Amino acid sequence: MANLLKDVVIDEKSRPKQLLLEKHVDYLLKYGKVSVFRFVTFNPNRPRHGSSTESVWLWITVGLCTECRVRALKNRAFILIRFSNYVCPKDANDFEFCTTEYLRMSGMYWVLTTLAVAKKLDTVQRDQFLDFIDECWDSSSGGYSACPGHDPHILYTLSAVQIAATLDAIERLPSDDIVRYVRSLQNPDGSFAGDRWGEVDTRFSFCAVATLALLGRLHLDDNDNGTDNSIDLESAVRFVLSCQNFDGGFGSRPNAESHAGLIYCCVGFLSVVRRLASIDGDTLAWWLSERQLPSGGLNGRPEKLPDVCYSWWVISSLTMLGRQRWIDSDRLKAYILASQDVETGGFSDRPGDLPDPFHTVFGVAALSLLGEPGLLQVSPTFCMPQQVIDRLGVTSQILS
Repeated sequence: MANLLKDVVIDEKSRPKQLLLEKHVDYLLKYGKVSVFRFVTFNPNRPRHGSSTESVWLWITVGLCTECRVRALKNRAFILIRFSNYVCPKDANDFEFCTTEYLRMSGMYWVLTTLAVAKKLDTVQRDQFLDFIDECWDSSSGGYSACPGHDPHILYTLSAVQIAATLDAIERLPSDDIVRYVRSLQNPDGSFAGDRWGEVDTRFSFCAVATLALLGRLHLDDNDNGTDNSIDLESAVRFVLSCQNFDGGFGSRPNAESHAGLIYCCVGFLSVVRRLASIDGDTLAWWLSERQLPSGGLNGRPEKLPDVCYSWWVISSLTMLGRQRWIDSDRLKAYILASQDVETGGFSDRPGDLPDPFHTVFGVAALSLLGEPGLLQVSPTFCMPQQVIDRLGVTSQILS
């Protein structure tokens, strides 16, 4: 007896067929948009742009509870990315507010990248993002956390660097300390831990090389002066290649199940270090193309439902492999557009579900790779505007 294929049914008559870009921009701005007053103050303990006496902006949010105002004043900067149906909780110990702290740094990357690709980066206050990054830096390790008071992690370190790069503020980052942090997480077998607690995952291998590349500190030539600031690249490559399975896909560790999200991380890693020729691209592209379902959407593994985020993981991997045409792009585009919320804006995982910033950034990024008009070109390797990557002088390998 054959297994039934898991998929969704899309109502062709009522589904949105055009990109509702302005709605998505408004939707995202509601997550972090607060009314503000600007005050000028002097902070000799916090130098900016080489001057210890340069005035800095202090943002006081309007409509916040007393506790949040005190927190804003104390930290000299405050931004709240809303991950539920409120901007300011009545209680800072509110369950939903506390349980979403781990999303803060990633959420800022999702929102900022979407706005940048939509050509709406001028709608946000640059210093709010950069000040929040400062608050999340751990000087002892050199890494960044998801939220002030949390442990540093390589995932959030990459997000912090991506945010700074998008805002053209790489020079503001403590690059030497970040490199030190990334190096400290590499294991003898070439793998990377996510943090000091030691979890190993190929996601962290990608985060490591992407972070170093964006900082201009990934040295691919052994004769390059300063390679002592880099990582053991050869062992890192060997570890990632050891995670490829017989079906062509990659897992989180050797012998782990193939997964589209982890394939993106491994292909992205090999793109950054220019080793894509080391893998069997045809077998891997076959596995990826098999992820497309009759609805046009893509799933992350066999026997799973389609999900907009996999539109990015799969199409970006195929793009890096030079095999984007191995799937039906028109059907995929139709599925992504059908997953828009026509009332509030934003993308959901599949048509009819609630939207969120995570699926919104990957829906918009996938549409960019599919050639949607009105969007900036996205780097399939870094999931950032290509013009930002070009400005930094960062290169990666894309097969033709």
